[in-house]
This record gives sequence, structure tokens and C-alpha cells, in this order.
Amino acid sequence: MISKKMQEAINAQINAEMWSAYLYLSMSMDAADKGFAGSAHWFARQFSEEQEHAEKLAKYLQSQSAKVLLAPIAAVKTQWASVKEMFAETLEHEQKVTAMIHELCKLAQTESDFATANMLQWFVNEQVEEEETARGILGAFEMVEGEKAGTYLLDQKLGAR
Repeated sequence: MISKKMQEAINAQINAEMWSAYLYLSMSMDAADKGFAGSAHWFARQFSEEQEHAEKLAKYLQSQSAKVLLAPIAAVKTQWASVKEMFAETLEHEQKVTAMIHELCKLAQTESDFATANMLQWFVNEQVEEEETARGILGAFEMVEGEKAGTYLLDQKLGAR
């Protein structure tokens, strides 16, 4: 049985994952508006992935006979100066999400909640991948900054996701 405190913390994480999805959808729309179809596609895939993360957490709560409580999603930013800025913000955001997952892990450990700790290990591994990917894409945009052909090719590559 999952504790009320853990249930509340996972529900908060579900909301955070949905907010992340909303953020990436907003980035997708802005990238498309700026003519970066590949980046828009990448962010749209990220939007879907974040929704899947929320659903995974919700299904876990339900498997523990715990109530999923969906909360309102706060507004997100809608415009960025550049696609590079979007990926810089993506990296910062994913680092914050990693810290949130680590807090959930600490709570599971404190409560000796081995089932939740085991489930959260998937999210720990996912966050390593999320940060590495964002860091790599940001680095690539920094490398080609000011080069239209390089930026175009990078955007095309992101569209292949």
C-alpha cells in the first residue's frame, strides 16, 4: 500500500509531467512559426513522451489502489528568441525534472516503499537520457550558430526523430 504522502508526491509529479508536455507543445508551435519544421517535430515528439510519463505514473498509482488527482496545468511561455534558446531552456527544465524525480526517490527510500522505488528507477534512467539528449542538441546548435546551412541541416536531422 502506498502512503498518502507518496500518493500526493506522485500526483504532483503527474502534474509536472503534463506541464512539461504543455511546454514542449508550446515550443513546437513556436519552432514551426519560426520555420524550423524539424525542431517543431522534435518538440512535438517530446510533448507526446511527457504525456506518456504522466500516464505511466497515473497507472502506477492506480495499480496501488491510489487515487489519481489531476490538477490544473499552469500557463507556459509561448515565444523564444531562437530555437537554440528553446533547447537551452529544455536542458534547464530537464535538470529540474531530474531533481524532482530524485526527491521522489528519496521519499520512497525514507518510507521503505520498495515498489515505488523500483518503478522510479525507470524515471531516473529516463532523465539521464533526457539531459544527455538536450545537452547534445544544444551543443550542436552552439557549434553551428551563425551558419545558416549548418542550422538548416541540424533542423532537418531533428525532424528525423
